[in-house]
Amino acid sequence: MFFALTDEQQAFAETVRDFVADRFDLDAVRAVVEDPDGDGHPLTLWKGLADQGALAVLVPEEHDGLGLGLLDAQVIARELGRAVAPGPWTTSVLAAEALRLAGSPEQQAAWLPALAAGETVGTVALRGEAGSWDGRGITVDASGERLSGTASPVDYPAVAGLFVVAATDAEGAPGLYLVEAGDAAERSSTTGEGAQGLAIRDQRTYDGTARVGAVELADTPGELLTGGTLSGGRAVDALMARGAVLTAADLVGGAREALTRTIDYDRDRKQFGVPVGSFQAIKHTMADLHVGVTMAEHAVLFAAHALDTDDPGAAIAVAVAKAKAADAAWAATGAMIQFFGGIGFTWEHEAHFFYKRARRRAPLFGSADEHRERLAALTMD
Repeated sequence: MFFALTDEQQAFAETVRDFVADRFDLDAVRAVVEDPDGDGHPLTLWKGLADQGALAVLVPEEHDGLGLGLLDAQVIARELGRAVAPGPWTTSVLAAEALRLAGSPEQQAAWLPALAAGETVGTVALRGEAGSWDGRGITVDASGERLSGTASPVDYPAVAGLFVVAATDAEGAPGLYLVEAGDAAERSSTTGEGAQGLAIRDQRTYDGTARVGAVELADTPGELLTGGTLSGGRAVDALMARGAVLTAADLVGGAREALTRTIDYDRDRKQFGVPVGSFQAIKHTMADLHVGVTMAEHAVLFAAHALDTDDPGAAIAVAVAKAKAADAAWAATGAMIQFFGGIGFTWEHEAHFFYKRARRRAPLFGSADEHRERLAALTMD
């Protein structure tokens, strides 16, 4: 079967790529990386993405969105990964997707237009203290309206106005809950509590293109997402799968750009009077990396398509895509540092942007090993 992006999707990708290249190049990325005390949320990029429709890609048209699918959304994720662009695009899109899948019409009407326009930043808090990506460790009291526990890591909690939290109720059943953050200015980014018993603890990360924290909930008001097409554990699993695909797309975007930059450099760099790219060992390594990245790219495309079409094999496709993307990103970004020679190890070079982003994002929504274990369980059990 021939499978490829449509002309419209390819044009969408080019639009996002051109916009980011023009408005937020690597010099702008470096400014964010070298400002660790900043919020990592450049408004110029954010407003531009909103204007391009990138924040509204999965939001239904009746709520001011584009009404497109995950295959279209992964196009954007790939371009942002290619540009190592900072900001909470992934988390905000996932928060909107949680509302689309599990929210009631009233919940959707209250939040989706603001998320689509970029007026509200959303994030997802799915990993509890137990270390699993299903909210274990975050509990809901008997009333079903108060949440307690710690979620970590959470991307961009300090700028989020809305949290989608995975938690278990008094009977141990998982579900997705909305927690309204209130005024971000009232919340501490270190240890203090903010509105509604919500506290954010900053967690410094080696990936300067992101800002990460722990979200501590202490009898915090929360509203169960209910009334949508999915609920409970099925809603949590669906959001996890979509997070895995969008993260995998970001990873393969960064991997492809790292590989392209490495090949271009080694085509010109000379040793012993000849380009180092002509050395057989380097040519074979680059060829192997190209195959790995290409296979990962196609795996991500199919996983997104499988989720869009409710393919019975979607769970397998997601596990394959995330595992392949993580492996390819580690390999390609590591090779970038090695094959750029001495300059690749320096702070002044951009190679570490790609490498650190890949290392941090690879375990999100399940590491490669976790997805291989899931793949084994799905195919052999």
